[in-house]
Amino acid sequence: NNEKSVPQLLIRDLKFEKKPLAKLMFSPDQENHPSKAPVKYGELIVLGYNGSLPNGDRGRRKSRFALFKRAKANGVKPSTVHIACTPQAAKAISNKDQHSISYTLSRAQTVVVEYTHDSNTDMFQIGRSTESPIDFVVTDTVPGSQSNSDTQSVQSTISRFACRIICERNPPFTARIYAAGFDSSKNIFLGEKAAKWKTSDGQMDGLTTNGVLVMHPRNGFTEDSKPGVWREISVCGNVFSLRETRSAQQRGKMVENETNQLQDGSLIDLCGATLLWRTAEGLSRTPTVKHLEALRQEINAARPQCPVGFNTLAFPSMKRKDVVDEKQPWVYLNCGHVHGYHNWGNKEERDGKDRECPMCRSVGPYVPLWLGCEAGFYVDAGPPTHAFSPCGHVCSEKTTAYWSQIPLPHGTHTFHAACPFCAHQLAGEQGYIRLIFQGPLD
Repeated sequence: NNEKSVPQLLIRDLKFEKKPLAKLMFSPDQENHPSKAPVKYGELIVLGYNGSLPNGDRGRRKSRFALFKRAKANGVKPSTVHIACTPQAAKAISNKDQHSISYTLSRAQTVVVEYTHDSNTDMFQIGRSTESPIDFVVTDTVPGSQSNSDTQSVQSTISRFACRIICERNPPFTARIYAAGFDSSKNIFLGEKAAKWKTSDGQMDGLTTNGVLVMHPRNGFTEDSKPGVWREISVCGNVFSLRETRSAQQRGKMVENETNQLQDGSLIDLCGATLLWRTAEGLSRTPTVKHLEALRQEINAARPQCPVGFNTLAFPSMKRKDVVDEKQPWVYLNCGHVHGYHNWGNKEERDGKDRECPMCRSVGPYVPLWLGCEAGFYVDAGPPTHAFSPCGHVCSEKTTAYWSQIPLPHGTHTFHAACPFCAHQLAGEQGYIRLIFQGPLD
């Protein structure tokens, strides 16, 4: 097992054909009739799903949601403010046909802010509720779960009406995010315990129980992206530093020079699920599933081999992304040497989890490799040369480097880096590893 005697192959050494891939770089919208395509504001992609929900995407419950310009504007903007002295009076003011936000200050006082129709904007609502005002139904993400049954037993921390996104109907189609969504009676109700306050200009504002956090990356969503700072967004779209814990009564400090405007690569955390916002323009520069499929075929065409069994390895098709295939490549996570599945070097006394690599004798976890199929998570169109640790999801070097630096909210007051494809917390020094394949011996 002398490492130097076998040809080693880093995927970056493969000569990836540039010409056919260039054609595949356009988003599906551009491939079809560009003039007839409806205006797309952007897409929300839930972290932790590799292209679709475990039981399949259905209706408003799916792993990604596209926001298109509506046939008729449905946006709203604040208008009249009422101060009601009894809950009954507050109920009377908030009529079913008009959107309103009720702020309960005490048993003796409620402030009701009426909202009026805005013909210049479209509104999209996100939350756990399946009621009709919710456009995109989001449930708690359980890391690495293969079926929704794993997630249902958990008490959800995602709000039923978690947040709303308001998009300008005219270019540049700016999208803004606000905490809380309107319920079936077109009301947002902030109870006595919710953090709320009067602003300097006499308006009301508040925070939802577990909060809506947003992080805008620096340098956009590109090869040069760097993590930004997590902030909390209020019901009126103002920006605050984080509370001490998710549901603390005391709000953070207002951040005057930042806005609730979403940009390509902004992350939205709903306390139980994190969403990535991609603009239509950003998606047009992102690899498509066709491009990822072409990269998969090119790796397989290079016929990488198992250095122990000398059998040819191949990444399974994107549709078979949960079942381990007999030709599936496996990797030793400490060194990056890629093999086929074998029983060599199994250390029984180590729970069978750690294995000794036959190439370099380093001991560590041994896992199957899976291609990252959700193209929206890629920051570039580079070849799949690196894998996240410990889950084995494979994508480009710059994509692994970017996500390994992002502290994602976890629970009520901790943050950790996670694989965007399965939400597993990253392990090891970097959180990812460079893959070393062995080329064919002929």
